[in-house]
Amino acid sequence: MKPIFTIHAGEYLVATEIEKFRNYNVWLPGKDTGIDLLITNNTNTKATSLQVKYSKDFSTTYIKNKIFRQDIKSVGWWTLNKAKIEKSKANFWIFVLYSLKEKTQDFIIIKPLELLKIFNNTNRTANLIHCYITVTNHDPANAYETRGLNDKDIQQICKNCYKDKNRDLTVYLDNWKQITEKLM
Repeated sequence: MKPIFTIHAGEYLVATEIEKFRNYNVWLPGKDTGIDLLITNNTNTKATSLQVKYSKDFSTTYIKNKIFRQDIKSVGWWTLNKAKIEKSKANFWIFVLYSLKEKTQDFIIIKPLELLKIFNNTNRTANLIHCYITVTNHDPANAYETRGLNDKDIQQICKNCYKDKNRDLTVYLDNWKQITEKLM
């Protein structure tokens, strides 16, 4: 049996999170256009579009040194097509990181051009980009693009003293405000 319509786990988690705000409507597209979800205000007069990427938690395989794992909430891994990011029609890309340990999720909410800037600033020039996003357990939590970092860098992230503005995604972590502002 072939399903007529499917929604993946990340899209479901994003839609559920947006519905908590109660002032917005979540719409699902009828075909694949590169837009996973459309969000409108209550009067359906303003809209924004989302591309959603979901990853299982790779913290136990990516963070090899167990002593560091206590400071890491989750690690997501994606293989992204740079050309698709460049041509994306979505206003925002949302990366969903689910923490197996805490049974919670975090969201990196970023505009496609800002995502490309991060990859360009970290010398990611190939069309296929492997991306690791790591979220910490710190209070407040931090998020970083960690692909290619060495153990010393991961240790600094765990100690909450890592500094690299080109890899820091904390401003995008659970930043629903940038979506809701677009709908006002």
